[in-house]
Amino acid sequence: MRRIAATQGLAVAGLLLLAPGPDVRGQTPEIRPTIVVHGGAGSFTRANTDSEAAGEIHASVGRALEAGMTVLDAGGSSLDAVEAAIRMLEDDPRFNAGKGAVFAHEARNELDASIMDGATRRAGAVAGVTHVKNPISLARLVMEETRHVLLAREGAEEFAIEQGVELVSPDYFFTPGAWEGLMRARENERAAAEATSTAPSTDEHYGTVGVLALDREGRLAAGTSTGGLTNKRWGRIGDSPLIGAGTWADERCAVSATGTGEFFIRNAVAYDICARVRYLDVSLAEAAETVIMDVLVEQGGDGGVIALDSRGNVSMPFNTGGMARGVLRSGGEPETWIFVDR
Repeated sequence: MRRIAATQGLAVAGLLLLAPGPDVRGQTPEIRPTIVVHGGAGSFTRANTDSEAAGEIHASVGRALEAGMTVLDAGGSSLDAVEAAIRMLEDDPRFNAGKGAVFAHEARNELDASIMDGATRRAGAVAGVTHVKNPISLARLVMEETRHVLLAREGAEEFAIEQGVELVSPDYFFTPGAWEGLMRARENERAAAEATSTAPSTDEHYGTVGVLALDREGRLAAGTSTGGLTNKRWGRIGDSPLIGAGTWADERCAVSATGTGEFFIRNAVAYDICARVRYLDVSLAEAAETVIMDVLVEQGGDGGVIALDSRGNVSMPFNTGGMARGVLRSGGEPETWIFVDR
């Protein structure tokens, strides 16, 4: 394991976990199934995360890793593992996805998710759903049961009803922390308007979840799920449901992103990382670090990614105060981190 040094004065915790290379006889070893999870960049800082909260976050990420690995160890596909792990995170109110989704300006929860199969480059996504308990499962159904990639709002929910997806009352998504975040953002917005006559954005972002998986067949998959930004307006959609921005998987590389989505959209971050691996023939770590620590930082963009390649190499760079994240390889133990030094 190699810890990447801080860059440009920012707290960085990109971890490159190296998979075994060819053995001494030049033979490639058997693929070791791997699952990688993030629980969002920007949410967890030392100032707002005490030891008890940190312990709960570590435990939640660990449970998601184990849920995905249970699927992989049973011979399941990388897609199955990604969906299983993200469903667990969507059901966990500690994260900004599913149950813990943040509130939009209109005091409702608008959820986005996407999933992609690296072996075929098939993908599915949903945006702005308000009654779907587990948006990641609906995104997978879009991929498998329609000729489309992205469905939004009422149309996505009509499709969910047709598919028999579990729906819930909007009250299901309520959590005190998310509500308090909206109240705080609204108050900040009002104060800024009174002071300057122009109200700047006071959106908060945190807790988007993402999962990558490599199965025994060497197939990669990626998925991302989020409630978006606190106090978002006018039907705003971020990078999480956009293939190539917040989620990407091909035969060599998979990425899930978290952060201020507008920057990830403008730079096609998830795709760009994998394209650098493919076309520049650079390592996964170099590609991910360049995009997160150079490209985004130069533009003022904040966030991070998890990245996994077909040999099992993992990179997790971020340029915020913390990013909940973890890795589990078949036969191993879950490894989880929040800050640079764990």
